[in-house]
Amino acid sequence: MASIFSKIAAGEIPSYKIAEDDRYFAFLDINPVAEGHTLVIPKREEDYIFDLDDDQYAGLQLFAKRVAKAIKKAMPCKRVGVAVMGLEVPHAHIHLIPITKESDMNFFGGKLQPSPERMKEIAEAIAKEVE
Repeated sequence: MASIFSKIAAGEIPSYKIAEDDRYFAFLDINPVAEGHTLVIPKREEDYIFDLDDDQYAGLQLFAKRVAKAIKKAMPCKRVGVAVMGLEVPHAHIHLIPITKESDMNFFGGKLQPSPERMKEIAEAIAKEVE
C-alpha cells in the first residue's frame, strides 16, 4: 500500500506544493513547527533515507537545497534548518524549517495551525522563488 506521501506526490491527496520534478516533490507540512515548514521527498517510495541508492540520495539533497534557498528568500528567517527523523511516515523525507534560533525546530512543542488561505499564500511565495 502506498504511503500518504506517495499519494500526495501522485496528486491523489491535495497538498500545498512547493516544487517537483520527475524524481522529487516538496510540499508544506500540514502540521508545521514554523510557517514555511516544508517536506521534501523522493517520488520513489523508500522507508529509510539511508536506504536510498547514492544517486537518489544525492539528488534528494540537491533538490532540497534548491527548495531551502527558496524558503530563505520567501520567509523571514536567519537560516533554514534541516531535519531527518523519518519515524512517523514510512517514506524517506527531509524537513526544511525556517528558523531564527535553534529552538524554532522543536518538533515536540505546539504545532501551528495556519488557515488554508495562509498555507496557500506561503506555498505560492516559496514556489515562485524556486530556481
